[in-house]
Amino acid sequence: MPSTKKTLHFTSSALATSASVGLLGFCMSTHWAKTTVICASGESSFFNGSATLNLDLFAGVLERSFCPFFLPEARFQVIPTLANIGGVNIVLHALAVLLLVLCLLFSALSILISLYNSVSNPYETYMGPIGIYVCSSLSACLSFLVLILFVVNVQATDLTEKLVKNLANELEVKVRDESSQMQFGYYLVIPYTVLSLVAILLIYLYDHAAYTQRKEQQRPTEDAPKEIMMY
Repeated sequence: MPSTKKTLHFTSSALATSASVGLLGFCMSTHWAKTTVICASGESSFFNGSATLNLDLFAGVLERSFCPFFLPEARFQVIPTLANIGGVNIVLHALAVLLLVLCLLFSALSILISLYNSVSNPYETYMGPIGIYVCSSLSACLSFLVLILFVVNVQATDLTEKLVKNLANELEVKVRDESSQMQFGYYLVIPYTVLSLVAILLIYLYDHAAYTQRKEQQRPTEDAPKEIMMY
């Protein structure tokens, strides 16, 4: 059976990772970005309309005022709509979603390995601390990459313009002066990344303490005089 100290560290690591999974699951179901543009209908150069795009990972809402004319609020599925549009936007968005799914998978593996180590003493293989280091490190790195991919897709491409025009029911519309803000779901990825690193730190502290203790236990034998070692 593992020591109380080992059980405490590995259980705490599992709890930290479980909390991160809960955060990630919630953030994937809420708002990630809000973008506002001003619009002009048809060939007009008079930009008297506006549109606000509220974007989740899987669903979105486009609120319009004279953009163009009196079209109602439009609700849409993000991935199918971006697939119809094509281009780099669907690639970046689909990649971000895929990486989040991988984050959940690696976090689940980290939890299982942590719980297994809290009740047993596996060999120093992938089922030991190394497995937690690998899984939690991948979760942290991939979630950080998601933050970059999503903000690039929203702010550095013409994603909003394409969606406004695609949802205009074949009416011509021009947009300009785009303003984007990241929302609560996007920022929740940050504490997920932090908690993944905390899970690594908890295991490292135990691993380092155990290594130091082993070295201290070996030191009396290594420092003993040769005359004593002969008997």
